[in-house]
Amino acid sequence: MSLLKFGLLGRTYQHLNRYKDILSVLFKYGYEDVLRRLGIADYFDAGFLRTFGNKEPDSKISSLPAPTRLRLACEELGPAFVKMGQILSLRPDLLPDDYMEELAKLQDSVTPMPFEEVKTLLALEFNRPLDEIFETIEPEPLAAASIAQVHKARLINGQDVVVKVQWPRLRGMIEVDLEIMLHLGGLAERHVEGWKVHRPTAIIQELGKSLRREIDFKLEAAHMERFERQFQGENSARVPTVYREASTERVLTMEYLSGVKISDVEALRAAGMDLPALATRLTDVLMKQIFVHGFFHADPHPGNVYVLPDGVVGFFDFGMMGHLDERGRQSFADLVWGIVERDQVGVSGALLKLSQCENEPSRLTLEFDVGEFIHRHFYRPVEEIEFGKLITQLLQITSHHGLRMAPDLFILLKAMGMMEALVRELSPKHDLIMQAAPFIAQVRLNRYNPNRLAQGMVEFGYDFVDLARQMPSEVRKIMSQLKTGETQFVFKHEGLSPMEQTLDRITNRIAFALVLASLIIGSSIIVLSGTPPKVWDIPIIGLIGFCLAGVMGFRLLLAIMFHGRM
Repeated sequence: MSLLKFGLLGRTYQHLNRYKDILSVLFKYGYEDVLRRLGIADYFDAGFLRTFGNKEPDSKISSLPAPTRLRLACEELGPAFVKMGQILSLRPDLLPDDYMEELAKLQDSVTPMPFEEVKTLLALEFNRPLDEIFETIEPEPLAAASIAQVHKARLINGQDVVVKVQWPRLRGMIEVDLEIMLHLGGLAERHVEGWKVHRPTAIIQELGKSLRREIDFKLEAAHMERFERQFQGENSARVPTVYREASTERVLTMEYLSGVKISDVEALRAAGMDLPALATRLTDVLMKQIFVHGFFHADPHPGNVYVLPDGVVGFFDFGMMGHLDERGRQSFADLVWGIVERDQVGVSGALLKLSQCENEPSRLTLEFDVGEFIHRHFYRPVEEIEFGKLITQLLQITSHHGLRMAPDLFILLKAMGMMEALVRELSPKHDLIMQAAPFIAQVRLNRYNPNRLAQGMVEFGYDFVDLARQMPSEVRKIMSQLKTGETQFVFKHEGLSPMEQTLDRITNRIAFALVLASLIIGSSIIVLSGTPPKVWDIPIIGLIGFCLAGVMGFRLLLAIMFHGRM
């Protein structure tokens, strides 16, 4: 296989092999048409695409629904693609509901690495004998995923701990996959109509930031310590203690906490837990994370949330966290308050504050759509309202109006949806909105705190004075650029890329045909003139010319047939 043009991916042969693997998996799961729309043929030779593109699809795979095939492809391609699928499952503005529901099922469990390899990795990380740190390490892992696997152990001081060990060479593999995904995202922006506005390259860059944070175990330790401080002195939430002396960037050692998985309702009942009270506690913890601290657990699935023997909620796996600054908390509080009050004007205003747009949409049209949505969904019994899912659907309205939401908002909605599902398992009629009301009211009230208002006025005064001081120099700079001609107006044509590619292909074929015709004519003249040397009384140079012309003509015919143009 040869690459014709590879852009930012042409640095190593490793990239080339991995690109081939990714395309092979996508062909396998029936996404050949998508790859052709991306213009992959411009980057790989025809032989490679025929090898994978003309294979008969597996009947079992082709019979599966398209969303299922996409999920299976992501799982087969590894951690970077699993995380991308999970991010896309939060984006109602990009994918239909059936794709979002299927990608939300993504799992990244893998075959555990051998225990001897685990011990070797630990010894390399700590750079000293393991018996100086651990009394014992259990060979059988508690869990294994695509980023790390977890073993129970005991420190030399007798403390039971859990050791999270990152897979070797993981960082390099993720970086290669991210570069390839960035290249594919760029192709989508150029070749797939309507995708440029969604900025797939920006989504992939955000994925890269998220993955790099998730594989930095020192950062995860800091997340755990910050989360623990948020609930210090309370009996509602618990986080395992981090043992920094036995942790590195790729190894995380934390306290072993025993409890019952929060989704195991029968076990909780058998343990004598008050399920409605537990649902109230879990909701309280969620609301404090979002509206009080603005720092929340972004992946609270049942495997990461346990109930400890004293009824406290225990949280695990802090690789993925979400942030919401004060302005974001206020806008989100306004959104939820507007929904509770059935205030379509307030909800529309909050959506505009939470989003970005190049051209602000018609306010009246947005308010009409929001009002219709509220009246359709929020006059039902409490147990029928899935709050997290409905807010996600509400955000689909924003995408129809050309509004883009910040990534952390989608992460927040995912976390809320997961926590809501856990609460409803414990107490199906639990009213999350009613419990959220005091937190939302406090956030809205804080906006009018006298100290905060005074501080805002002072900051506004500083900004205004600074702007006034800079204004003369900025005006002089603009005038100078106008005089020297440095200021330029740039006109950019959109949508010409397909036509440019077609013209490029036409001119290449015309040039190819002219060279071919020249070879045939030149060879004919040489043969007719009888120019030596000869073989079988035919000039050798003319014969070579005819053979070369035949090969070139055959290749031109293949290229035309391959692209479906005769």
